Amino acid sequence: MRTTQTLLRSGLTVAAAAALPLTLAAPAAVAWGSGISVSTSGTTVSVTTSACPSNGSSFGDASLLSNGQANFAQGRQMSLTGTSTSQSASWTGVGPGTYTVIVVCQDGSTAGTQSIIVSAPAATPTISATTTPTATATTTATASPSRGVMGGLGGAVKDYGTATVVGGGALVVTGTVAAAWFLRRRSKPHRL
Repeated sequence: MRTTQTLLRSGLTVAAAAALPLTLAAPAAVAWGSGISVSTSGTTVSVTTSACPSNGSSFGDASLLSNGQANFAQGRQMSLTGTSTSQSASWTGVGPGTYTVIVVCQDGSTAGTQSIIVSAPAATPTISATTTPTATATTTATASPSRGVMGGLGGAVKDYGTATVVGGGALVVTGTVAAAWFLRRRSKPHRL
């Protein structure tokens, strides 16, 4: 009877330790499933996807939403152009700020949603000179602050690969097993 309880208790601990990394990785898996890729270059925001099939005349639409805009219709909309393997849309003259890009295929399905930060363009040095016998030149430049990491699912600035996620999961499992062993050992000091 006592052996059965010990095995049951140990089995539940192992099951919980095995399920923890899967639970923690679930939101990241949802973010990886996004069918769009958004990039920015200066004041231009571009989105590409391969998730929208053509109905013969169009692939779908993309919308750029700024802060305070809640749905697809409120954003700056562009039609997707391209081929059956890759569709894209872009917006120019986008000011600094945080934006959300939504892509809706022509069949009404959402290909994906992603947030992006558009930084202010870096200031260019200004040079002023006088034409007096003692000519002087001054240069001023300002750096834009880094915005860091965006919050939410998949909001990191850097995209970590599968090996990094698996390594992190292994560390979580190791820590959970070590904590369970320590607590078990502490509750019964006469055992190893």
